[in-house]
Amino acid sequence: MTETQALTEFPRARSAECPFEPPPEFTEIRAAAPVPQLTCPAGIEARVVSRYEDVRAVLANQGASSRGAPSMHMMEHPNLNMSVVPGSILRMQGPEHRRLRRLLGPEFMPKRSESMRDYVRKVVDEHIDALLAGPKPADLVPDFAWPIPALIVGELLGLPEEDRTLFYEHTGIMMSAATDQPTKDAADGRMWEYMETVVAAKQAEPGDDVLSRLIRRGEESGQPLTFTELVGIGTTLLIAGHDTTANSISMSALLMMVHRDQMEPLRTDPKLAGPAVEEMLRYLSVPQFGLLRYATEDIPLGESTIKAGEWLVAALQSGNRDEQEFDDPDRFDVTRKPRPHLTFGFGEHQCPGQHLARTELQEVCLRLLERIPSLRLAIPFEDLVFKDEHYAFGVESLPVTWDDDTSA
Repeated sequence: MTETQALTEFPRARSAECPFEPPPEFTEIRAAAPVPQLTCPAGIEARVVSRYEDVRAVLANQGASSRGAPSMHMMEHPNLNMSVVPGSILRMQGPEHRRLRRLLGPEFMPKRSESMRDYVRKVVDEHIDALLAGPKPADLVPDFAWPIPALIVGELLGLPEEDRTLFYEHTGIMMSAATDQPTKDAADGRMWEYMETVVAAKQAEPGDDVLSRLIRRGEESGQPLTFTELVGIGTTLLIAGHDTTANSISMSALLMMVHRDQMEPLRTDPKLAGPAVEEMLRYLSVPQFGLLRYATEDIPLGESTIKAGEWLVAALQSGNRDEQEFDDPDRFDVTRKPRPHLTFGFGEHQCPGQHLARTELQEVCLRLLERIPSLRLAIPFEDLVFKDEHYAFGVESLPVTWDDDTSA
């Protein structure tokens, strides 16, 4: 019996030897058993889809329901049968999901995200100013990676400025697979209550923000969004728009410091920021546990078939390292010819905020390289503590320092 045949449990999120690497079991699964049935921490048996094309096929299939939420298979004792809250677009399916995505779509088109670039750059520069004016070493997680996307998603949703950093703790609790369900539910409840007050204010006095435009767009369509739908959408955007991007910022900054030689072309040619960020997104695969789906009908995958009634996990991190799609996939190479990766998912549930996330990461990389070229770790790499139990792969703390002659 081979090691792949003997594998019975869902693999660790990362290689024990290098935190940037997915678990080696995925290489074996792709080669020998692309859709094995494995036991997940949630206690369910799930078919694990590991190859790039298979992951895309599953995520594009209407028979693969997202009712189980993106990564609920990693929780212990989850409620996999809980009802889907209106507006919770991550778990919705069918016509109602498509209606909400159509109304939301104009808010996240590339042109709209590009229009926010100046604001994003301003926020990034303000935090670099604060870093340079403060003591060394600094911690890029609380001082940089976490507040930046909080302010940006707050701007997007039109949140009061004094509220834009209030939800750090709650998103961290809700996005950890190690959090027990009662604690997660309590944090979810507080976020929901806060968003109820925001939506009520927007309905009473609409402004120029995503929620206000959704209210107007829904009324113009003849199918106005309900209060609960607006709260669900707002809460989803607040959590998803902050946590995943914050961890992507910290991990991208770490990658830049570890692979300093790879950054030289970007330092001299800002136009390379786009391809460089795409490679970072592929290589890091921050949504590290993949996406949980439930088969509502038989789903053929090559010579295999996922039967109706089976759970399955679309392993994004494995697809992003598929040797059939990417040359030397375990090598980080910012000059790699861009090829669509799976980090933002695929199909109708592909991340709506992907273009804004790209804008944020591009500005972070460019401004750090230009303004703090000597940025480096202040502790040994081996001493970093990674978020192995977090839905979005990240680092708990990122102490950094730089040369005193860095220009502010």
